[in-house]
Amino acid sequence: MKGTPAGPAGGSSATAASGGDAPHTFPDEVLDDLTPEQLAAQWEEEKPPAAGALANVASSLVVLGVGVAAAILSMALGLGTPSAPQPGLWPFIISCVMVALGLFQLVAGRHNRDAEKFTRMSTSPLTGLVTLAAMVALMPLIGFELPALVLCIIWMRFLGGETWRSTLVVSASVVIAFYAIFVLALNTSVPHLF
Repeated sequence: MKGTPAGPAGGSSATAASGGDAPHTFPDEVLDDLTPEQLAAQWEEEKPPAAGALANVASSLVVLGVGVAAAILSMALGLGTPSAPQPGLWPFIISCVMVALGLFQLVAGRHNRDAEKFTRMSTSPLTGLVTLAAMVALMPLIGFELPALVLCIIWMRFLGGETWRSTLVVSASVVIAFYAIFVLALNTSVPHLF
């Protein structure tokens, strides 16, 4: 086993703070030589601080609230029976699971120390959700091609940190593939611009 300094995994050159705020870069060769134990120790140093009991309770209440609201909305759609289900049956079942998980987390999760404090990176799922909702709203107006292209670019470049070249190539390829499959091959009624 080589005595190399622990550095973060991934990337061509990474930055890590060791002991203070001075960043150090580690080449790929150093990162490749790290043992799993060294990587785990590095990840432990880099993870955000623990959230605490109040954050655990707050997140449990959010899940519980969304589950209850979804259950009410799904009952308004009609549940039916298992042999003759109506549109609200499966959303109601999922809502009940969310409520149960929210209650479980509320009771048992108070002592959980694995939850992480919200950081700047915590906004990434919200950004993904908002951009997805925007794509769904724009599809009937201008088709799926441009919203899907913009969505892929935002997700890959700004949320995923990919290079511009791979972002543009993959985003264009995804839109072309979806167009070829759903418009040309299957002739579905998905809204499209071209």
